[in-house]
Amino acid sequence: MLEVEIVGRPPTGFERAEIERLVKLAAASASVESGHVAVEFVNAETIAALNRAHRNRAGPTDVLSFPIDGTDPAAAAPRELGDVVICPERTADLREAVVHGVLHLLGMDHETDGGEMLALQRELLDGR
Repeated sequence: MLEVEIVGRPPTGFERAEIERLVKLAAASASVESGHVAVEFVNAETIAALNRAHRNRAGPTDVLSFPIDGTDPAAAAPRELGDVVICPERTADLREAVVHGVLHLLGMDHETDGGEMLALQRELLDGR
């Protein structure tokens, strides 16, 4: 079973069930069905501090991912996949931010993969 922990208050109308569904959908795309993912909602100041500390980039961003147990599909399950941190005030599409963050936890990187991650993200979101 994939456990989804929600930290902070999601924006009004963005329900826990939808967050869990999106996390599980993205994880299933890599055949991950067990483990733990935390999704945290923070303000712009908090995500800017995380962005500066972990990516050496100034200012707030929409979503950050912090993998914990790595991306090896042969790793023992359940595993701690990691944390997805979302700043709703900097995010145009919360559904996209959740999927995007989880795909990063799974080891995907849109900056180096020739478009594979973003194509998968669109496919997952278009399937709703």
